[in-house]
Amino acid sequence: MPKIKNTQNKRQKPDWLKTKIPQGKSYLQVKEIVNKHKLHTICTNGNCPNIHECWGLGTATLMILGDICTRSCKFCAVKTGKPEPADWDEPNRVAESVKLMKLKHCVLTSVDRDDLPDGGSGIWAETIKAIKKVSLNTTIEALIPDFLGKVEHIKKVIDARPEVISHNLETIERITPEIRSVANYRRSLEVIKFISNSGITSKSGIMAGFGETEDEVYQTMDDLLKAGCKVFTIGQYLQPTSNHLPVVEFVTPETFEKYKQTGLQKGFKFVESSPLVRSSYHAEKHV
Repeated sequence: MPKIKNTQNKRQKPDWLKTKIPQGKSYLQVKEIVNKHKLHTICTNGNCPNIHECWGLGTATLMILGDICTRSCKFCAVKTGKPEPADWDEPNRVAESVKLMKLKHCVLTSVDRDDLPDGGSGIWAETIKAIKKVSLNTTIEALIPDFLGKVEHIKKVIDARPEVISHNLETIERITPEIRSVANYRRSLEVIKFISNSGITSKSGIMAGFGETEDEVYQTMDDLLKAGCKVFTIGQYLQPTSNHLPVVEFVTPETFEKYKQTGLQKGFKFVESSPLVRSSYHAEKHV
């Protein structure tokens, strides 16, 4: 299989990938609290193009367990290296911030913490419990790492009872070894299956533009449905920096619409599919 080669030259973005400048009262309120409480968000750390819309609607994706990942996936804008020690005061700080932000829906995610014996699952569980304790009307989606496939760690998150648990495949099976540094396609499917069997709504997403074919996208849909996945997201991969993998193709809005209609016909409850979709886009609808 030919490898995806890097390049110093970014491809010119088409018009449909242009985004609005963040603004609005709700957006500014969330931004102020995030900065004041020194919170990490995937909205900012991951350069999400939908930050203006989500923050403006009272939805935010908070990143726990620091902002340094132990893995080095070739698509991801999050820093990689040696993380700081786990902070057991973090769950309460995050919960109070969610309350102050008056979030209707909170998506939690984290860096991979392969350095910790439990992969960070203990802080994951405590953060979910803390939010539920102080912000009763806030629904929660947990966008979790694979925890190296260790079910005892995944179960800690399940037992905290977020409304949705998500784990992203990121790409189709053929390209997975090229872009994910540790994660494994089949192991990720087993994680999703374990979540599905718990009775909690399971969710997953991939990026398009790495050179995948339409048939490979449809096969990925079938694999996820077989694992019990209920919600599927797919959006355009955008190269964060010149040190990351280049975009092979800018997939057209028409193709994304085709993916959406096919996914719904196949049996997903929700499909979010468009160039600017990210895994937490419209997450409040998936509860």
